[in-house]
Amino acid sequence: MQDAPPTHHERLAVPLRWWVQATMMVASFWLALVVALPGLAAWAITALVMGLVAAAFLTYGSATIVVADGELHAGRARIGLEHVGEARALDREGTRRAAGVDADARAHLLLRPYLHRAVRVEITDPADPTPYWLLSSRHPDHLAAALTADRREPA
Repeated sequence: MQDAPPTHHERLAVPLRWWVQATMMVASFWLALVVALPGLAAWAITALVMGLVAAAFLTYGSATIVVADGELHAGRARIGLEHVGEARALDREGTRRAAGVDADARAHLLLRPYLHRAVRVEITDPADPTPYWLLSSRHPDHLAAALTADRREPA
C-alpha cells in the first residue's frame, strides 16, 4: 500500500530579503578587500565568504514541518499524532508571548525569527516530559487544521 500524500508540508526557508542583505554585505566586504589585496585573492576570499553564507542559509532554512502518515515531523523531531492534543494557530503577538514570557523551558521549539506566526501543539503522551511543541509556520491555520484532521481520521 502506498503512503498517503502529506496533509501539510512546509519548508522554513530563509526569506529573499536575507539573501539580498547578505549579498550586499559580501559585496561591501569585497570592496574592502579589493583595495587591500591583489584582485585574485580578493575574489577568492569573497567567493569563499559567499559560499559560507549560502551554506549557512540553506542549512538554517532546510527545516521542514510535515504532517503525514499519522506523524508530525518538525525538523529532526517526530511524534505520532496519537500523542498530539490541541493544535492552536497563534498570531504575531501570541507567538511572541508563547516564545517569551509564557514559555515553558521543557517545550520543543522550532522557531525562525523571520516567521512571526506559529502553532502551539499540545503533547498528550504522559511519558513525554515535553508539554508542547511551538512551531514557526507561514501557514499556521493550515498546519493546525491538518493536525486536527489527521488526528480525527480513523487509522
